[in-house]
Amino acid sequence: MKGIVLAGGLGSRLKPLTDATNKHLLPIYDRPMVYYPIQTLVNAGIKDIMVVTGGPHAGDFIRVLKNGEAFGLNKIHYAYQEGEGGIADALSMAETFVGNDPCVVVLGDNIIADDISGHVRDFRAMGGCQIFYKEVDDPERFGVIEYDPVEGDITDIIEKPVSPPSKDAVIGLYMYDSSVFDKISSLSPSDRGELEVTDLNRMYLHEGTLTARRITGTWLDCGTPESLAEATSKFYNDTKE
Repeated sequence: MKGIVLAGGLGSRLKPLTDATNKHLLPIYDRPMVYYPIQTLVNAGIKDIMVVTGGPHAGDFIRVLKNGEAFGLNKIHYAYQEGEGGIADALSMAETFVGNDPCVVVLGDNIIADDISGHVRDFRAMGGCQIFYKEVDDPERFGVIEYDPVEGDITDIIEKPVSPPSKDAVIGLYMYDSSVFDKISSLSPSDRGELEVTDLNRMYLHEGTLTARRITGTWLDCGTPESLAEATSKFYNDTKE
């Protein structure tokens, strides 16, 4: 099982902080933001990890993460994404690294408190695609799950809907089998000019190989000043308890 942390983007919502460095290297309490998703993978037993980044501050990752000694790793792999092609495009940078293995993908600005090791074990035997979701108050910011009103099955995933069909937002944690890269190669750019991860997940849904798991613990998407401050406050307060 390979692990991939997607840490590209320009972090425009966090300017002027991101004028100096990549947003995933900004501090959350006492460590860089990207430490948290890497630790999530390591805690789940995944030691073969690639960080995909891009933009003018990509070199900062090597200076901060080095070979992963802070996580007990011997090596971290790196890949560079040209431009702003979206999450699915960033994932495609890891194709050679992943090969025929399944992979766990975490967005570099997502902090997930749940232990996902059980889900990783289950997925090894199951294959397909596994997504994770959390009920939120502002689902219009995310990919949102739509359910059959009678059976309760997932019928669709809608990216940033104006009228969300539920409050269940798909978070930045995904598990894919090795067919993911063939699927990415068949995607077309959205109206935003990006290869959308929601479209990728919908391909698995339509072929009947998508499963979804609810996240019960803390999940923080640290892409805004407010969420960055909330995350820092939470981890600071946790140390005082």
